[in-house]
Amino acid sequence: MQMVTSIDGRTPLVLDSPHSGTHYPADFRHACALPTLRRAEDTHVEKLYAFAPALGVAWVEAHFPRSYLDVNRDTTEVDTTLLDGPWPHPVATDPVVLSKVRLGKGLVWRCTDDGVPIYDRLLGVQEVQSRIDTCWQPYHAAVAHAIDAAHGRHGYSIHINCHSMPAIASSHATEFPGLAHADFVVGNRDDTTSSAALAQALAQQLRTRGHSVWLNHPYKGVELVRRHGRPAQHRHSLQLEINRRLYMDEQTLELNDGFAPLQDTLRDMVQWLLEQDPRP
Repeated sequence: MQMVTSIDGRTPLVLDSPHSGTHYPADFRHACALPTLRRAEDTHVEKLYAFAPALGVAWVEAHFPRSYLDVNRDTTEVDTTLLDGPWPHPVATDPVVLSKVRLGKGLVWRCTDDGVPIYDRLLGVQEVQSRIDTCWQPYHAAVAHAIDAAHGRHGYSIHINCHSMPAIASSHATEFPGLAHADFVVGNRDDTTSSAALAQALAQQLRTRGHSVWLNHPYKGVELVRRHGRPAQHRHSLQLEINRRLYMDEQTLELNDGFAPLQDTLRDMVQWLLEQDPRP
């Protein structure tokens, strides 16, 4: 099974979906029920943006689930309590990063958004390293290649890191359990991974379609925008979260009647982004 799909583009825009994968590798050996585990997915996000490659937009998509390995985490964000031996590589010490690891949401998840344990065993050190080698490394390489190519063609790049979020934050989802989310959250790590003007304009563009939009709350963006967003070099990276209630039933994972209108909104957004040149 191919772990990552990467489609080249011809425009300055790059989209990636790191969390919509539904292929559960045989070596996952998870203990919790698959329907419970599947609620961790950004299910159907790849379908929402299926129109993008035809517009010349580069697309990168993970096929493995985020609960198997979360490519939106750095390789230092290892929960050592999950391992059957010492981790031989550097481990994160930043308090903000460690707060996510303690929630069970590091590079390899320990529990679901509702706090359900994923494993009834310890993971082998080599097992985790293999996930990094087969999933994390090729995914990040594909995103870096797409952004470099876009920037090389046009002298600037806009990267949208595509996600979905539950309508109501679960107990272990964020530091704001029980929060009722807006329709969209635009994150650029407090204007460090894109210009403030681009983030604000994107939020306003979505608001013109009648949607509620928050900036950098409760999701600021994590590793993929942090790693690739360098606005001083005209490399702009933003994380976009979509409220799942807009397009799917969160319990059954079935698409609802909102899918088509939402896809129209996203198509308009992508076409608007293609018209933006964030250089001064």
